Amino acid sequence: MNQPPERPRRERGEEPGEKGRAGPEELDRDLFLRRMIRELTGVLEDVVGPKDAAGYIATVGSIVGEWLDARYRATAGVTAFDVEGVARVLVDLKRRIDGGFFVREIHADRIVLGNTRCPFGEFVVGRPSLCMMTSNVFGRITAENLGYARVRLDATIAAGHPGCEVVVFLTREGLPDPEDNEYFRVPRLDGT
Repeated sequence: MNQPPERPRRERGEEPGEKGRAGPEELDRDLFLRRMIRELTGVLEDVVGPKDAAGYIATVGSIVGEWLDARYRATAGVTAFDVEGVARVLVDLKRRIDGGFFVREIHADRIVLGNTRCPFGEFVVGRPSLCMMTSNVFGRITAENLGYARVRLDATIAAGHPGCEVVVFLTREGLPDPEDNEYFRVPRLDGT
């Protein structure tokens, strides 16, 4: 049977989130879940490689994106958001999960977002496959509302940048970067 590679044990304080404050008084569901996601992602990256790990996480992100899109539409009582509405939804959902996303620019062909704080906190550093959650949630919501999205992650906290720069293209025009991810509206049973 194929065994996953042995992960080295680390001393307290070496991992993100530890910093001498991970005692029982600081342990809560959020810290536990972010740590668990970090370790699951690390094991996945070690076992199948970063590219395949990103693919698995992309699948989860797509499912979560559909779920979030349905919730936002139902709450707003709309069948689809326009470009400005999509931008507001993307920023709002990240704010609600403790992200620091904001709109830099909105154009007819793209939405440019910046970010100062990842919802995964310091646990995202060194785990670039987790960025597929953002790409797929943003891509799925945008495509479901506007018909198409192509997401480019120009800078990420996971890769060591001080913030994130995300471009959500709204048309298929222009040359896509090989690292871009494309999303298309999924036809619904009700025909919308």
